[in-house]
Amino acid sequence: MQTLIWDLRGNPGGLLTEAISVSDAFLDKGEIVSTRGRQNDDTRRDNAVKGDLANGLPLVVLINGGSASASEIVAGALQDHRRAVVMGTPSFGKGSVQTIIPLPDNNAMRLTTARYYTPSGRSIQSKGIVPDILVEVAKVETIDTSGGIKEADLKGALKNATPDRDDKDDDKDNKLELSDKAKEDYQLLRAIDLLRGVSLYNSQTPVIAEKEESDNESDSKK
Repeated sequence: MQTLIWDLRGNPGGLLTEAISVSDAFLDKGEIVSTRGRQNDDTRRDNAVKGDLANGLPLVVLINGGSASASEIVAGALQDHRRAVVMGTPSFGKGSVQTIIPLPDNNAMRLTTARYYTPSGRSIQSKGIVPDILVEVAKVETIDTSGGIKEADLKGALKNATPDRDDKDDDKDNKLELSDKAKEDYQLLRAIDLLRGVSLYNSQTPVIAEKEESDNESDSKK
């Protein structure tokens, strides 16, 4: 495994404790979320414990207008700590803590008692989480461009004298295969493209350095 994508689109949330646990699994340190009430001293802060489950692997989090509450806490924490790139569209904006107060005759009242804040101090309420890279929903259409004429197709074209270089990134272990879902999901496709670029950048050995090393070996044999 080289990269990770968390698809939190359409995730309406869940328990606060689970949001903290999920975020903590990929953070080494720092605040995950704070819950702040009306009074200045009515603040709770939850912090990460050392240990990144993915050992720093590149991570993308996908969100949209259906991502709410706990999923926004996760996205906000990883975004603020620069642990993940958040892509998609702005989230729902459900950042309030509500308490149910029983009333007579089997009635009840829901009272907002606090709000959730990301590690950088952003309130999730109403504004939600804004992606690092905005990717709207779009239809993916593949266009065949294989019919174009290239230099090598022309009569009498010079051949390339440079031998083909073995590219480690062409190995099956280094490829990110596209599923049928990814081919039809523009936002997911963009996330895969981003991670492909990061993976390629991190794994490439400079071509010039390889050439210089090869030239040095040739000179030493003379």
